[in-house]
Amino acid sequence: MQWLDYDTENCSIQRTLEIIGEKWSLLVLREAFNGVRRFDAIRSHLGASEAVIAARLRTLVETGILTATPYKEPGHRTRNEYRLTRKGLDLYPVLISLLRWGDKYEADTEGPPLLVTHRECGEPVSTVVQCASGHVLDSPRDSQVSPGPGARLRERIA
Repeated sequence: MQWLDYDTENCSIQRTLEIIGEKWSLLVLREAFNGVRRFDAIRSHLGASEAVIAARLRTLVETGILTATPYKEPGHRTRNEYRLTRKGLDLYPVLISLLRWGDKYEADTEGPPLLVTHRECGEPVSTVVQCASGHVLDSPRDSQVSPGPGARLRERIA
């Protein structure tokens, strides 16, 4: 396969980044994974503007990553609580990978600000890249790419 022969408009990474590739989207997801579900709490904890948080929540709901569930407290208007869907929960390894990379290369000299451990045994959580047979890939050199069923050849411009 010659990578440059294929069109990248149909790229799964590109499509994913169109949904979650903006800083505030990932931070809203971080909040959701840490149990922060209400708009005011998300906005307060992130320090972003109401418009930014509302736009990110709208996109995450429209794409099926979060679900909005109405709730009403006595004396207040109906509001939404945001919960991760199965599609959203499937982003957990992505956030853990970003966290581990940040811990390794961008943490303060005192160490990482957040520890994620397995609730049952207390050991640190990490991500692993492996094939369907269970072989762990230690490097991108341990894998190869080939055109998938959605691959499209790139049009040659003369």
